[in-house]
Amino acid sequence: MNTKRIVITGGPGSGKTSLIQKLEDAGHPCLHEISREVILEAQREGIEQLFLTDPVLFSKKLLEGRLLQFHQAKEHDSDHLFYDRGLPDVTAYMDFKNTDYPSYFVETCEAHRYDQIFVLPPWEAIYTQDNERYESFEQAVEIYECLQAGYEKYGYTITNVPIGTLQERATFILNQL
Repeated sequence: MNTKRIVITGGPGSGKTSLIQKLEDAGHPCLHEISREVILEAQREGIEQLFLTDPVLFSKKLLEGRLLQFHQAKEHDSDHLFYDRGLPDVTAYMDFKNTDYPSYFVETCEAHRYDQIFVLPPWEAIYTQDNERYESFEQAVEIYECLQAGYEKYGYTITNVPIGTLQERATFILNQL
């Protein structure tokens, strides 16, 4: 079976994780965001904000983890697999921080293609900061814009997911498949 790879992305605090959980609870296979794991691992090693301290190392770890996730589609016996963020998120965040990154980041994104991209817009009413989400809402808007530009740079057609209840958003996505 050729499993379709479906990315759900958006700036911080746009409701991605809750939406992925809703889809998973409804029986759809999902792979979860790995950045919190990378952040918490670095904090255990004494680095409070690895992305701020060494953005290239942080992004390299994300790229490696997301590449592993990309290949997991081969292990799924389903017609689609949802990803909480994709490979181009890595370069989009680096672009947001105006940080240079190795050319293999771009090459990896170009060589590993997803089938559909859904982007969640910034949503101030649900936005909260926490230990791993240190961006302001204004920065979340900028990240959203970088994500859209980043996926478009790799030739993707983006589908924006309207603001709404989790069920409305899940139904919107499922109706687009």
